Amino acid sequence: MLQALIIFVAQLIYVPVLTLRTITMVKGMKEKAAALGMLEGVIYVVALGIVFSDLSNYLNMAAYAIGFGVGLYIGQMIEQKLAIGFVTIEVNIMNKNDDLAKHLRDEGFSVSTAEVEGMNHARRFRLDCTARRDREQEFIKIVSTYEPSAFIVSYEPRSFKGGYITKAMKKNRKNKQKNEAAGKAPTPL
Repeated sequence: MLQALIIFVAQLIYVPVLTLRTITMVKGMKEKAAALGMLEGVIYVVALGIVFSDLSNYLNMAAYAIGFGVGLYIGQMIEQKLAIGFVTIEVNIMNKNDDLAKHLRDEGFSVSTAEVEGMNHARRFRLDCTARRDREQEFIKIVSTYEPSAFIVSYEPRSFKGGYITKAMKKNRKNKQKNEAAGKAPTPL
């Protein structure tokens, strides 16, 4: 029974570490991915070693499988809370809404607007924004308040160069360095 508990707890740690390692690897964070990979390897060998030490113990196998499933759930929750990276959001609305664009800009979002052509040559207006992933729901909530029937789509950009967000990142990096030198907390983007 103790072995099954050890296996279950190991999976609860292993799978979220696996999730985070995969995310950091995809995002190009090589050092963090390597460190998480080493931790992942140690946990994996220990848990699997216990399972393989007694293949007739179905409780150990069940603990491994259940721990893996619960670990996936926990890993996904951690990933959503961390919201590492950026998101590009496109919003299509029926009419130009300067108040919405102003509100988004006042909240610190970089917003570009354009008139576009929809089906049957209908005029539509599009707002484009690239923001930190942890602000995506805030953006959508503001848009939904102004435009409840807006079509909103978001995706993660692989890379970007220039523009407002790049300037804000550089400014944030400089502020972080100043704050670290002065012993203060960094300011958000």
